[in-house]
Amino acid sequence: MRAPGASAADAHAGRGTVYSKRMYSIVLVDDHAIVREGFKRLIGLEPDFRVVGECRSADDAVEAVGQHRPDLVALDLSLPDGSGLPLIEHLRSVAPDTRIVVLSMHDGEPYVSEALRRGASGYVTKGVAPEELVAGLRAVMQNEQFLSSDLRQRRAEQPESALDPLHRLTAREHEVFLLLACGRTPKQVAAELGIGQKTVYIHRASVMGKLNAGSELELYRMASERGLLPASG
Repeated sequence: MRAPGASAADAHAGRGTVYSKRMYSIVLVDDHAIVREGFKRLIGLEPDFRVVGECRSADDAVEAVGQHRPDLVALDLSLPDGSGLPLIEHLRSVAPDTRIVVLSMHDGEPYVSEALRRGASGYVTKGVAPEELVAGLRAVMQNEQFLSSDLRQRRAEQPESALDPLHRLTAREHEVFLLLACGRTPKQVAAELGIGQKTVYIHRASVMGKLNAGSELELYRMASERGLLPASG
């Protein structure tokens, strides 16, 4: 057991780690073989973690997670068959008990906020020490949300206004935002969400105001920049 008030990350990085008696299974999703090999070597040093699957694409990840039902997925966001952001929700639907930790070179706040909103339990940038990834894996298995030290520091230094404006949207407004960004008309949005067209216009006005957007084209640009649009083709 950890000392009261100590996080899982502190326990790993600080006064020593008390390992769980159970073995935690991990699926690694990254399109670079050298990254996967380094991760396996790092995890090999931990007595209660084991890699049960390696994937280089989103399709491979869905298959591996469905087959192994791992405790954890370490997920890169840049994959050859699309963004890893939509994949987070897909993997959560395939294996709801699996926890996802993003391991990515993308350190921008929009990526972090969107990954967490979609269901990731942690976010670790590839620029931090390898031990932070292990600390993050342990933290999320203790039902904690984990951000690597560089992200925590930046969030602590940023005013609320500097965070991604999409964070201000309600869940329904976010749905309307994505559909409008994809080119749906208000009538189509109303039909897809099962709400009145007048309600869509109310949500649209709120979205435009919160995001300081003047048109659907600006919504498209914002969604595209964050990798939120479905892959074409």
